[in-house]
Amino acid sequence: MAGSGDGGNEREVLEDSINHSSSFSRHRYRRSMSSGEEDKGLLAFSGWVYHVGTNSIGHEYSHQRFLYVKGKYVEMYRRDPQENPGIRPIRKGIIGPTLMVEETGSRKVGNEELYTIQFYNRLDETKKGEIACTSAEESKKWIEALDYAKQQAEYELSRGGGARNKLSLEADIDLEGHRPRVRRYASGLKKLIRIGGGPELLSRSSSSLGTGSSDGDFEGEFGDAVEAHEWKCVRTINGVRILEDVADGKGGRASLVKAVAPVDASADTVLEVILNLDRHKRYEWDMLTGDLELVDSYDGNYDVVYGTYDPKYLGRWQSKRDFVFSRQWFQGQDGAYTILQFPAAHKKRPTRNGYQRTSIKPSTWEIRSLTNEKCLVTHMLEMNTAGWGRWKKSSSCSKFEKTIPFALLSQVAGLKEYIGANPSLKCEPSSLALHSKHSEGDPPDEFYDAVAGDSSSTSEDEESDDESEKEVILSSSPQEKPVKPKPAPAAISSTALKQASDAAENASKELDLSVPPIHVDPSQFNSVLHKGKDDADTNCWTSPGGAGFMIRGQTYLKNSAKIMGGNPLLKLIAVDWFKVDKATDKIALHPKSLAQSDAGKNLPFILVINLEIPAKPNYSLVLYYAAERPVRKDSLLEKFADGTDQFRDARFKLIPSIVEGYWMVKRAVGTKACLLGKAVTCKYFRQDNFLEIDVDIGSSSVARSVIGLVLGYVTSLVVDLAILIEANDAAELPEYILGSVRLNRVRLESAVPLDG
Repeated sequence: MAGSGDGGNEREVLEDSINHSSSFSRHRYRRSMSSGEEDKGLLAFSGWVYHVGTNSIGHEYSHQRFLYVKGKYVEMYRRDPQENPGIRPIRKGIIGPTLMVEETGSRKVGNEELYTIQFYNRLDETKKGEIACTSAEESKKWIEALDYAKQQAEYELSRGGGARNKLSLEADIDLEGHRPRVRRYASGLKKLIRIGGGPELLSRSSSSLGTGSSDGDFEGEFGDAVEAHEWKCVRTINGVRILEDVADGKGGRASLVKAVAPVDASADTVLEVILNLDRHKRYEWDMLTGDLELVDSYDGNYDVVYGTYDPKYLGRWQSKRDFVFSRQWFQGQDGAYTILQFPAAHKKRPTRNGYQRTSIKPSTWEIRSLTNEKCLVTHMLEMNTAGWGRWKKSSSCSKFEKTIPFALLSQVAGLKEYIGANPSLKCEPSSLALHSKHSEGDPPDEFYDAVAGDSSSTSEDEESDDESEKEVILSSSPQEKPVKPKPAPAAISSTALKQASDAAENASKELDLSVPPIHVDPSQFNSVLHKGKDDADTNCWTSPGGAGFMIRGQTYLKNSAKIMGGNPLLKLIAVDWFKVDKATDKIALHPKSLAQSDAGKNLPFILVINLEIPAKPNYSLVLYYAAERPVRKDSLLEKFADGTDQFRDARFKLIPSIVEGYWMVKRAVGTKACLLGKAVTCKYFRQDNFLEIDVDIGSSSVARSVIGLVLGYVTSLVVDLAILIEANDAAELPEYILGSVRLNRVRLESAVPLDG
């Protein structure tokens, strides 16, 4: 847990960024500290939002409310306290360490399109609620402000003693339950960091996302797993590069192609332009999907749209064309946006007389910030047209330029020119962005950059969503062939090997070297999935080592340099694949668990990772990692195993990599490290010789969508995962791989019931 020095640095950087914005006023508040503590400056934030909820008869409402945040305290008013001195808040509470704040996308509330932010306590489902903003930019600022409040709560909790007791007596903010009687009066509201405008602007503002709902140029540059794509620029058109993946070395029926260009606007602005369904605006940049109509939306970050286009722009077809496709978008912890687009079918849009139904090729958009006012836009799709090969080699016009794939690639050029010609679209950069001096060149790993969730939805709502989603059929999925696996890099430098060796040596210090090691033989342990014999084996697991992952090196705090991972500290000894009725915690206590076997009880330390996968039925993928020696006292691993949940949430990191599989799944999963405790709900259970981490993937709506896509292709996927404890101090560097696993083409039907 960060100490007072870290907290001070964060506040200084936050104030520094605020000073660069002329549209915000700021004020440093002071409050008395108990036990002779020095005064500590606290930032305060205020502004108008919508309070969204459902009343007693089931009708959704959205009320204008004034939100005020100072330190960890949150208060909600009917009117601006600055203009109405002495007014009482109608709700108040704290953003405690267990209260989660998530951006849940955009959806229609009443007659307005609003960007929603959800509160919920991961330990108390009754404490929850939702606020909304009229733009993505304001929503992001509120997320940053609320995350700052959570840091204040964690800071006080880390000081222990009176602060710990004080926090336990204070109530988390509850926006849905009965309003308690509030006697605390507002004070000290002369100067604040104001977010958004007044209530009159809130009323007439409309989201720039029209009627929608609500890794970069080269993978090795932005990802944390080694990928073997080799992108070659084949054409440059109007400042847009067209690149082809030539890693195979041989041309086949299909080619992975992408259009890449820097755009002079923020990532938020570009996202909203791409998702906007307004015909008049799309006509200015999109030559193919200009006529779009929203058919259905789910969870605020997934929708289905219907479109038509006049064939005269692309060829000499006689009949008009129409299409249906689904769009799913999310933001990673590095701040980059990803949009997945699939052909779809929907019962609300059957085939139409006079139109020929066509299929829009699956594609992905990736939007990554380069600066506050510039981002890199990548549009990727798979080509299987014969005209592509001739077009990329010749500058003359070809039939390829009359195809849908060419029209899709041209969207990047249209988007770039459209934004360049409309300076009003360029949003001001977020003045509240927190930047750590230890950052990787990306924004820090904060909860609000993680996949958004909707864990407080009732089971009834989830069931209705499931039924609605059954209407959508991703018709392209069975027809698409997975891309051939790319070979790993052939040569690894001696420097990289030396750095990996240093990381492995640093890892060995985490265990008590004074105790003789025991021999850990995976063959002694029985599990549902067997250990693979070779690469051709299926429905199995192997231990891939750490060479395929990039981790923080010894000089990371100085130059953000990453190194190749070394051998994992813990040995993977078994993988269980269970079928369960509902998400199941504390699986290590179950009689079927390896941790309860005689051999398991004799191990010095076992790390149990229980990945709770939402589906019908639900699944639990349980990974067992064993140490050959006891954990050394005062080591980073010991602090993690026996520390607080807040410390674990801030350090537990996972790096995913789809080694082989359909390219759309690869783009959805990505290769960027993720702090799981800030992305989804994680529960920790320490007992005897093991630590169990229960990862509830279903606690995030976007994570549920991504895992649903993965499960659809799971029998053709080879997935590598690395887990590690994030190193934040020089003494903890270089990082080391705690454990890794390769899952080779797992079959859903091979899961065994946990009970029975």
